Amino acid sequence: MPPAPTEQDIRAALNQVYAMLTDNNAPPVVVSRVQRIARTINQTLPRLSQLGLGSEESYSVVATATDYLPEALQSYLRLPRDWADTRPIDGPKTALLILIEALELLGVTMDQILDAANRADAQALIAHSRFLDAKFGHSSSGGPDLTLGAP
Repeated sequence: MPPAPTEQDIRAALNQVYAMLTDNNAPPVVVSRVQRIARTINQTLPRLSQLGLGSEESYSVVATATDYLPEALQSYLRLPRDWADTRPIDGPKTALLILIEALELLGVTMDQILDAANRADAQALIAHSRFLDAKFGHSSSGGPDLTLGAP
């Protein structure tokens, strides 16, 4: 079984995605959505340990960067642009609209995963703040006044 991709591998996969967009002159509507997804993945990478390295969320981040995103783009970019952007292929939906919907889904999912990764630290901050409040009280309820120069 091959080793799990490293942060460098994932960033390299995202760089390949950017190259694919540039080389194929992808429409701005596609580029902006891919940039959002890549930005969120890059923000999430240092926090993957909060999710658990073997977790479903961690796997989803890696798979999005290395598989889901590149595959969706490749499938779209292989089609002739005018045909892909104007010809309905699934009911009234064009290949471009199908790709945009897929990118939106990936973007929302990556946002949710980043929120989950950050929530662990946010909860730790809340717990610590409550501990300090219980230990020292707060100045508005007669606790110590921590302003400079207070007697």
